Amino acid sequence: MAMATRTLGFVLPTSLSSQPSFDRRGGGFRVSVIRCSTSPLTFPTSGVVEKPWTSYNARLVLEDGSIWPAKSFGAPGTRIAELVFNTSLTGYQEILTDPSYAGQFVLMTNPQIGNTGVNPDDELLQMSRSWDIVGIDLISDVSCKSPYEWVDKTNAEWDFNTNSRDGKSYKVIAYDFGIKQNILRRLSSYGCQITVVPSTFPAAEALKMNPDGILFSNGPGDPSAVPYAVETVKELLGKVPVYGICMGHQLLGQALGGKTFKMKFGHHGGNHPVRNNRTGQVEISAQNHNYAVDPASLPGGVEVTHVNLNDGSCAGLSFPEMNVMSLQYHPEASPGPHDSDNAFREFIELMKRSKQSS
Repeated sequence: MAMATRTLGFVLPTSLSSQPSFDRRGGGFRVSVIRCSTSPLTFPTSGVVEKPWTSYNARLVLEDGSIWPAKSFGAPGTRIAELVFNTSLTGYQEILTDPSYAGQFVLMTNPQIGNTGVNPDDELLQMSRSWDIVGIDLISDVSCKSPYEWVDKTNAEWDFNTNSRDGKSYKVIAYDFGIKQNILRRLSSYGCQITVVPSTFPAAEALKMNPDGILFSNGPGDPSAVPYAVETVKELLGKVPVYGICMGHQLLGQALGGKTFKMKFGHHGGNHPVRNNRTGQVEISAQNHNYAVDPASLPGGVEVTHVNLNDGSCAGLSFPEMNVMSLQYHPEASPGPHDSDNAFREFIELMKRSKQSS
């Protein structure tokens, strides 16, 4: 495969200012200009994970006068070239790096470009074969860098479970291991005042904030690769009610003395059936995880509250003695079904009972 020694820029259209005409003289738009701003786009920094690429405002200007506003990532600057299209179903890597396309912009017409993998001769294949998430701390790359307050609620038109609120407010600290914003929206909609803190936030500092409860969020990768997070969870157990979701569930499992293991394929989808062992009811859940808690490794007193009916794996835990609850799946329904939203109400009840008994 011939490789061109040039820097690639990629442009994604955002809107169409006018319907472009087709220049039949050259089988395409004969002359076009792409101008990508050299000033990166700025985004709010509070609580937003930094993207691994830089985005720019861009304009694709065609010879017939039509203009395509766009966002770009890659090489900034202004380029003039002939715009051509390629209808190949595969081979986009070879096309975009082929020296024969010098002086041209390439428009791939197949909407599925990019999902066909790579061929054995590519450097990308070697990179993918060398990648292993086992033992790698992926949380530090996605966690926020400093604490911040969260106030956004679920929009009223989408709020489907408003009848079980008690009208009281609860102060919750949410540990960000890669937290999904809809988890925060659901907690806020249930009346929680939320402070989001980094994954490395000291337990002692969290307790100084006098929270009514602590949430350990979802996150990527191997829970065994973040022993600092497990230690934080251990220090908080028994001090305040805690609720773990996904990665938070796995960290709680380890902090309670259990072990986690890597699943063969993991669970990734929005239609996983889970049985609530306490009620016998079955919930359809959204799941995205590669690791699971081994129930046989858990100490006495820790209850497996939920089981995945596809493979019998542990999907939820409870340890009433320390006001602990957790779910392996995503109750916030974004994306996914709403069957498990009541888990947030259960967390509210856990905090309520704890306050009444203190």
